Amino acid sequence: MNEEKIPNHVAIILDGNRRWAREHKLPKLEGHRRGFENIRKLTNYIFSRGVKYLSVFAFSTENFKRTQDEVKYLMDMFVKEFKKEYISLHKDNIKVIFSGRKSGLRDDVLEAMEEISSLTKDNTGGVFNICLNYGGHAEIVDATKEIAKLVLDNKLSIDDITEEEFAKHLYQDLPPIDLMIRTSGEVRLSNFMLWQLSYAEMYFPDCHWPAFNESEFDKAIRAYNGRERRFGGNSK
Repeated sequence: MNEEKIPNHVAIILDGNRRWAREHKLPKLEGHRRGFENIRKLTNYIFSRGVKYLSVFAFSTENFKRTQDEVKYLMDMFVKEFKKEYISLHKDNIKVIFSGRKSGLRDDVLEAMEEISSLTKDNTGGVFNICLNYGGHAEIVDATKEIAKLVLDNKLSIDDITEEEFAKHLYQDLPPIDLMIRTSGEVRLSNFMLWQLSYAEMYFPDCHWPAFNESEFDKAIRAYNGRERRFGGNSK
């Protein structure tokens, strides 16, 4: 029997909170609350399966286009959860990091992010990357600006700009994504971790994020094990 392959880096687009709420005749904000609750429930399980890096798309740069009430609710929830529930991640030896632009985020959100990052910075049981005010295009643009400034300041030569060098200027030092999961049956990337997704296997379950549980994650792992990863080469 073949040994089960566990992806080193899993990324999840948490889609379908509002549709889940609508189907259950609940306010859409309750869908977000249930979705956030599900992050807490599943995170430890995912790491217990042997995953070393977990990235989740919590809030995109485009999400600021939503209603003021919805954005405020989400930001209030981030602050509450970062300061309370994610303490349990520290107890489980999980390091929490954030990817995204800090500009545009409220001061209390930034303070909560700094608090949990500082608390967990030395943990070694896995890396939980929360993408907040994040966009894949924005990340590439910001990395390009940083490199351009180094070149202008004569701290970096144009000839030294390689893929490896470029990757050093992304928001976080993360390995390539092995498995990307997007819930709710939507088959698109929505500007998520475009650089890191180059050779990822993709899995699109129909269930909405609040209904995505341990059993659904195990299905994703089985699907991943059924893929042949060639990275541009020939099949065996």
